[in-house]
Amino acid sequence: MNNEVCSACEGPADVVRGDYQYKESGLKNVTLSGIDLIRCRKCGNVDPVISRLKELHRALALAVAGQPFRLQGEDVRYLRKYLGMTQDKFAELLHIHKSSLSKWENNEDKIGEQSDRLIRTVVLTLGDGLQKKAADVVRAFPTIRKTTRKRLAVNARDNYSAKVA
Repeated sequence: MNNEVCSACEGPADVVRGDYQYKESGLKNVTLSGIDLIRCRKCGNVDPVISRLKELHRALALAVAGQPFRLQGEDVRYLRKYLGMTQDKFAELLHIHKSSLSKWENNEDKIGEQSDRLIRTVVLTLGDGLQKKAADVVRAFPTIRKTTRKRLAVNARDNYSAKVA
């Protein structure tokens, strides 16, 4: 164990390996498995050590775009932010009003089936490093169910990979 300093209380902390609920992604139920964590001995605060953040976010974007469930508001918001777009720019790209996008992102309005597929296609086309997987995801469009996913698990041991469970 390495001695570190807690980001919350500046007390002594150790580096340990474990799982982490990655709420900072904006997605519900994302668990990072097998990552280094800085755990405070004094206050119990836990901070993840994420060395390849860009790769992690790419894996999450691919998992969200490729999930066999209809997109929810948090999914659309995550994918939009992954592309680095404002609501105005993303709405313009989708050829919808910004208020419609806002309602989708806040789960105030359902996302239609065609809009769901358009969002996925846009993300797979414009997302850095996602183009190679686009054909596989598009071929799976007929299997998309109307229910929502339970959780998203990310394995960080070798290369980041994410799967919907």
